[in-house]
Amino acid sequence: MKTRIGKRRWLTALLAVPLVAVIAAVTPGSASAEGDGDGGNRDHWGVITRNTIGSPVADLRNGPFGSFGVTGPQARPPYGQGSLGIEVAVVPGTTPFVEKVDFGNEVDFFGKPVSGLTRVGFHVFQTGENVSYGGAANLPNIRFEIDPNLASNATTYSTLVWVPAALTTPTNQWSPFIDATQNGTWFLTGAAGTVTGCNLTTQCSFADVKTRLDADGGDPATIYTAAVGKGRDFMWIGAVDGLRINETLYDFEPSGVKTRRTR
Repeated sequence: MKTRIGKRRWLTALLAVPLVAVIAAVTPGSASAEGDGDGGNRDHWGVITRNTIGSPVADLRNGPFGSFGVTGPQARPPYGQGSLGIEVAVVPGTTPFVEKVDFGNEVDFFGKPVSGLTRVGFHVFQTGENVSYGGAANLPNIRFEIDPNLASNATTYSTLVWVPAALTTPTNQWSPFIDATQNGTWFLTGAAGTVTGCNLTTQCSFADVKTRLDADGGDPATIYTAAVGKGRDFMWIGAVDGLRINETLYDFEPSGVKTRRTR
């Protein structure tokens, strides 16, 4: 009897070794999926309450998978099983009032130079309904709150905003990666937009807005926060995944934000 029990324990321990290896390979947060890039602390991501207007939604969710009839890579989030779901609406009875939300990180990018931004972008799940609300360019934004450090103006705050170009890929499925350094335009809010000429009316390329911030002669512009957001312009209900900032990719999952190193 003792020998039989000993054999059973030995067999159980032997079978447990590959099982542990399998669990480690598929569990979210395993070493193979993680990185130590800029903003790598997953606990610091969430809705930026200061920048929320109305009662919008920015929620880590499963999917979306589909829509119906869509197959292949476009039918699922580009990374993992989840994404960042975003919903902003026009509030009935107001003229007009559109909600706004930012989901971002207010800790880990603080003090980093704007000039150090080299790769920015994301994947988006766009719907036909969103196009009907505001056209093919009705998409979420990437926003960096910054200290522009302009020698010609004492302002210490501006938001650097990416405005994507109209999406040319099919709706109701996941888009390819949209490179914000090459796609669309950027602008600065407030006095920084006026001084640099990169404002909401006269938007600039990614390279141009960085050049104009540096050309003023002040100290280098630095980042306060980084976020994905939407509003205030048109109603939009969709999702974002695979946010890239420099060499780090942010995988939005129901359990939290995972960081992945890019090559």
